[in-house]
Amino acid sequence: MKKLLLCCLVVVLAACSTSVKRVDPNSTVDLSGAWNDADSARVAKTMVEQSLSSAWINNHVASTGKQPTVIVGQIRNLSHEHISTGTFVSDIQRELINSGKVEFVADSTQRQEIRNERKDQDLNAREDTRSEAGQEIGADYMMKGQINTILDVEGKNQVRFYQVDLNLISLKDNRVVWVGQEKIKKLVSNAKIRY
Repeated sequence: MKKLLLCCLVVVLAACSTSVKRVDPNSTVDLSGAWNDADSARVAKTMVEQSLSSAWINNHVASTGKQPTVIVGQIRNLSHEHISTGTFVSDIQRELINSGKVEFVADSTQRQEIRNERKDQDLNAREDTRSEAGQEIGADYMMKGQINTILDVEGKNQVRFYQVDLNLISLKDNRVVWVGQEKIKKLVSNAKIRY
């Protein structure tokens, strides 16, 4: 009898085991209809392309004779779900830097860490290898924005609507020089309600 119970327990545990399948990180896997890595990468790419094809960049180069320097500020998650805005910010930064059309400066957290390293070098590094303080490049523009959602539910069906609004602000005079918007709409069938 004990052997039968043990065999039944093994069968039940085996049936409940987790299965893992590795997939290409560049593939789109959309299990729940929620915001995911593919949405983040696609929206960042599209919006940076929109931004860099707008008049502000040519106006800046014409008036200063140099590429603009950009920093990404806060992207607020105003949606109904948890969205890793840090991943989205990284996607935007990558697209901006890799475009070759703008210079890019570190965010405030990164700058503070680098400043602390410079202070440490000032005390501990050989003079010929130290990085001097006061040589930082200031940003000309800050990109900021927000992610909003609208969720429409009927029975086990949902429409998930995402709207991402970004704007580029001149740090010199607070002018908004570019406003962009990207939308995603997903129809999710047999969905579990998630808020």
